[in-house]
Amino acid sequence: MSVTWSNRILARPDVGAFVAALAIFVFFLAVAPSLRSADSFFTVLYQSSVIGIVAAGVGLLMIGGEFDLSAGVIVYSAGLVNSMFCWYLGVNLWIGALLSLIFCLAVGLLNGWLVMRTGIPSFLITLGTFFVLQGANLGVTKMVTGSVSSTDISAIDGFSSLRAVFASNFTVGSVTVWWTVLFWLVFIALATWILQRTRPGNWIFAVGGAADSARAAGVPVVRTKIGLFMGVSFLGWFVGMHQLYRFNTLQAGGGVGNEFLYIIAAVVGGTLLTGGFGSVIGVAIGAFIFGMTSLGIVYAGWDPNWFRAFLGVMLLLAVLVNLYIKRIFTARRAG
Repeated sequence: MSVTWSNRILARPDVGAFVAALAIFVFFLAVAPSLRSADSFFTVLYQSSVIGIVAAGVGLLMIGGEFDLSAGVIVYSAGLVNSMFCWYLGVNLWIGALLSLIFCLAVGLLNGWLVMRTGIPSFLITLGTFFVLQGANLGVTKMVTGSVSSTDISAIDGFSSLRAVFASNFTVGSVTVWWTVLFWLVFIALATWILQRTRPGNWIFAVGGAADSARAAGVPVVRTKIGLFMGVSFLGWFVGMHQLYRFNTLQAGGGVGNEFLYIIAAVVGGTLLTGGFGSVIGVAIGAFIFGMTSLGIVYAGWDPNWFRAFLGVMLLLAVLVNLYIKRIFTARRAG
């Protein structure tokens, strides 16, 4: 039986997220008049981009059947490595940024290698990495600086050029546009192209759906999954550079809990927790829902403590909707 137009719509993992985003957007436009301005909208996009950049990598990893619970703290590890290395040794910040990139990629490589080598679930491996990085962020920062925050690096060589790359903005009329929003769109486009148009994209779906079958078909399972872990670490490094060069200093305990925001964005965007199904566009919509809700609650004048409750409800609903859509499509296609 041929797949009908309605089946093709239901087969898209991001259809539920799109409907939810539209409904939430209309709702907040109605209850929060200040959200209707262009400047407020781009503020929402900025908030979404900071989460959405890393969430894109986490979404790809989840489609590949794995999790990375260290994704939140590695953002701050990246910034702290760059900051403290250059401040302590008095070297150019570009050297520290390169060292930080190598460090983050090494963490991703180690995560992927341990998962594939030991067979231990990635949830446990990366939970261990999470605690190691969290403790090291706090312990090393306090040992080097005497406090739990890094020092101001704005006077160190290379700061201005790195800020221009990672933390600059421009204005269009009265609207401020952060470059992270544009980078986010580029990363979404690149990841979507990889997932939908390239052989590695087919490998990602294959290893997430059935790794043993994929291996039997000649898919490089180990290389694919390690590459996905390293992709998350690279995007975490990128956001870490943005945070460092926007604020000049970082709190060593930052990033804890953000790993769940990335996972929620992916799940709300239609990615199944079991792997093998999802889309980067859906993850981007999930991140946009996060940004819109976190600021919409503030603009509406409500107690921001309700935001976490909303995230929990959205996660539960998204899991149910995703499973329902997948079952309908599978049943219709089989019929």
